[in-house]
Amino acid sequence: MVSTEQAPSSPDRAAGRVVVLAGGLSHERDVSLRSGRRVAEALRHDGVEVEERDVDAALLPSLSSERPACVIPMLHGEAGEDGAVREVLELLDVPYVGSRPAVCRTAFDKPVAKTIVRAVGINTPEWYCLPHETFRELGAVAVMDALVAKLGLPLMVKPARSGSALGCTVVREAAELPTAMINAFAYGDVALLEQFVSGDEVAVPVIDDGSGPQALPAVGIKPDGGVYDYTARYTAGSTEFVVPARLSPELSRRCAEVAVQAHEALGLRDLSRSDLIVDADGEVWFLEVNVAPGFTETSTVPLSIQAAGQDLGKVMTSLVRAAVARTGASDA
Repeated sequence: MVSTEQAPSSPDRAAGRVVVLAGGLSHERDVSLRSGRRVAEALRHDGVEVEERDVDAALLPSLSSERPACVIPMLHGEAGEDGAVREVLELLDVPYVGSRPAVCRTAFDKPVAKTIVRAVGINTPEWYCLPHETFRELGAVAVMDALVAKLGLPLMVKPARSGSALGCTVVREAAELPTAMINAFAYGDVALLEQFVSGDEVAVPVIDDGSGPQALPAVGIKPDGGVYDYTARYTAGSTEFVVPARLSPELSRRCAEVAVQAHEALGLRDLSRSDLIVDADGEVWFLEVNVAPGFTETSTVPLSIQAAGQDLGKVMTSLVRAAVARTGASDA
């Protein structure tokens, strides 16, 4: 049998040694390790020298003594997406792929991100935020009654700062709300309660290698259980992904516009993924944005890159080159 798989490219000396950070101590450690492994393999296949590193006490001495050309943070969850690790990379003057620390903090905070994108005219479901202390001190029952009266049912309850749908629950009856609140508070001190919008869920990555942000094909998401939760995201076969999503050309363009608009409004760079809902009336609703989207075998960004006719390794190498060039220009 003749293999059609391409042989790895010769080493890309121009890209230099790249460190892929994965793991960490968040609830999403396993997902991060899988994402990091896949990105590292794709870069190696493109001829880039890659080192995979976890986030531990040995990391900073290593980065200082053997400075890499670039770092790719593939860290998920609060510890990886709140900008803290990127802040340290900036302290060390190490180039990295991705958005700057302050921007990460803004995008990772769902209520803040929703406020910003709404201000530029993007639809996002109505929402309220509820800190755990307020929920407890004002009386859980009274607060929940007021929320249901205002937002109606069904509604989505999620942590204000979390990823991979951890702690997220669709509430269809008022009796389900207390448990949903407990689930959300297990992953953070603030819960976001949001009107539930029915429709087709799509994910739209945005890539910018220095030539301006470009939306990749939208990925349609159809989980077996109807809810795109943690299990549906990372268990092979539990979700059907359709790429390009089954949308009209007009709706596909609109989803791309919303993703790019959100990327720019939030000040993101290099890479992001917007999660959207297209309702029965053809309205596009912004749910949230991810500054460090997954690259696992069941993640949407690699699927979209493939559907665009691009190679994952080459895309990541282009982002590395952009990060290195950006840092060199700022040092000049």
